[in-house]
Amino acid sequence: MAMISSNAPSGGNKAQRQQQQQQQQQDEMESSTQESPLNPNAFTFDSPHPVYAMAFSPSPFAVASSCSAVAAASPRLALGSFVEEYGNRVDVVAFDEDALAFRPDPALSFDHPYPPTKLMFHPRPLPPLLASASDSLRLWHLGPETAELRSVLDNSKSSGYCAPLTSFDWNDEEPRRIGTSSIDTTCTIWDVERCAIETQLIAHDKEVYDIAWGQAGVFASVSADGSVRIFDLRDKEHSTIVYESPRPDTPLLRLAWNKVDRCYMATTMMDSDRVVVLDIRSPAAPVAELQRHRASVNAIAWAPQASRHICSAGDDGQALIWELPAAAAAGGSSEAAITAAPEGIDPLLVYTAGAEINQLQWSAAHHDWVGIAFSNKVQLLRV
Repeated sequence: MAMISSNAPSGGNKAQRQQQQQQQQQDEMESSTQESPLNPNAFTFDSPHPVYAMAFSPSPFAVASSCSAVAAASPRLALGSFVEEYGNRVDVVAFDEDALAFRPDPALSFDHPYPPTKLMFHPRPLPPLLASASDSLRLWHLGPETAELRSVLDNSKSSGYCAPLTSFDWNDEEPRRIGTSSIDTTCTIWDVERCAIETQLIAHDKEVYDIAWGQAGVFASVSADGSVRIFDLRDKEHSTIVYESPRPDTPLLRLAWNKVDRCYMATTMMDSDRVVVLDIRSPAAPVAELQRHRASVNAIAWAPQASRHICSAGDDGQALIWELPAAAAAGGSSEAAITAAPEGIDPLLVYTAGAEINQLQWSAAHHDWVGIAFSNKVQLLRV
């Protein structure tokens, strides 16, 4: 978000000054929208600060926006800054599909302590809540005219110290649950309606870097110990290791669970140019390895509407969309199983951003749009 000018006139009331400042912010940010000269289906938003965390609104009505110029069905995003200091920002912007331009909503943007490691909207249209993670898990209410902090959830107890949260996931089948991962080796399941911890597990031997829900009471996590583990809240004393890094003590950084076919998940290793696709029914070995990136993979996202499409992005500045090949499942089943050819899989679509891509999201409400973040830019790709 553009910085608010400190030269606001001394006369006039506070409401008038705020309105002038918000209009100035909106004018400056709207001028930053541009179409990529290399790809007519890529649209760029320039932010005043580096962007890392990013979230699509899951439905057209999940943000009660005051920006009336944008149709209610337009894609909306929350963007978190990455500034290495306490003061950071979360901005809410919409993309006008008619004008092919980004429209910021300064009234719904807010200051955030530390860079948010992840942002997510509530899985349902109402209530209009946004969650963020940094030193704590925070819930924000996005009303028609303002964003308000609703709650701060942490488990510091009396020590006053909160281990930083590396990621979290909002349970779309049971929206009262949010699972967080932390550098203190734990995963914490929050009941956000009661603002209370439902359970906390020592999930790994080392830092936990990502978490993903597979069912209402089943989640998986990845860690610096190099393992993918699945937990069932009905049996909290045990977990199932479905994958371990082939290189000892090589951390696994990202995890994505296929929302269409829950048998599949994908993960990435530190400093690796590969995406590992797993079938949790056959955990002995990956069902596929996607190997066409030329540098480390930083982000992965399954298509929200198709079971065999996945997007990856990395330090080579490329966003690749893959269609995983299918074969008839064993035993004459009519279901399709993913199978990789010996020579590997080539991506279906290739997009080059020109800089290292740090973040990637695939819109659940608008299946044709993929968002990527690199440096101080956010691009929407029509796929």
